Amino acid sequence: MECVALIQLNAGPNPAKNLPQTLRYMAQAADQGAKFILTPECSNMLCAEGSNPKSAAHLQEADPLVHATRAFCQARGLWVCLGSVILRQVDSHRLINRQILINPAGEIAATYDKIHLFDVILDGQEGYRESQTYDRGYRAKVTQAKGLFEGLRLGHAICYDLRFPNLFRRLRADIQVLPAAFTRTTGAAHWHTLLRARAIENGCFVLAAAQTGTHDKTRQTYGHSLIIDPWGEIVLDMGTDPGVGVCELALGQIARRRGQIPAMTADQDFDYA
Repeated sequence: MECVALIQLNAGPNPAKNLPQTLRYMAQAADQGAKFILTPECSNMLCAEGSNPKSAAHLQEADPLVHATRAFCQARGLWVCLGSVILRQVDSHRLINRQILINPAGEIAATYDKIHLFDVILDGQEGYRESQTYDRGYRAKVTQAKGLFEGLRLGHAICYDLRFPNLFRRLRADIQVLPAAFTRTTGAAHWHTLLRARAIENGCFVLAAAQTGTHDKTRQTYGHSLIIDPWGEIVLDMGTDPGVGVCELALGQIARRRGQIPAMTADQDFDYA
């Protein structure tokens, strides 16, 4: 068994105001026995569509949330995956949406930059174009480390990546993190279904920490941070309130379910007739 925690946030556009609450939730999770903590997408700040968060963003090495989390991991001896942090870049005028995995020594063990940017028009009143503000990532990422989920494969993805199943089949993760700031509209329609599908297709645990509520007066996110087991069963649903959710993962389920339905090993390339 592995004790993990999800943190569900209602972050605003000011990183300095978001930081104390995030650290309090991390401490609560550690006090409840979590050895791995996942935060949502945009953990340091979440702004309304059309606003430019660049003025509040830092370079990775100077970001207050990254700095504080590294100290926290070292002090408490656990892993934290910052679901994503909005960062400036030295070599680009655009921002980057970066996931950062920090080990119990307080070291950055892995980073992943969001590959699929959310450029969509939902209706006449709601649209998003992340590519106007952010650079996309180009490398999929899996982490396999001593002391992390018994050496199993941890897959990295962020929010809109969820809609691209080929990414997850290529990752072949045993535990898949998928932090998000899913809109209330798309979350109500698709969130539970897509996350359960990724877990079932790949016979893996899916950990999905989410933003929730109204942000910066106009932007609304769905909440419902979830943990889903390799059979597609929802073992944790945090609803719509900010807070901490703690759960024990029965890691033996991964081999068991993949043995019952060996889709991962039976998958083959094919040509169209």
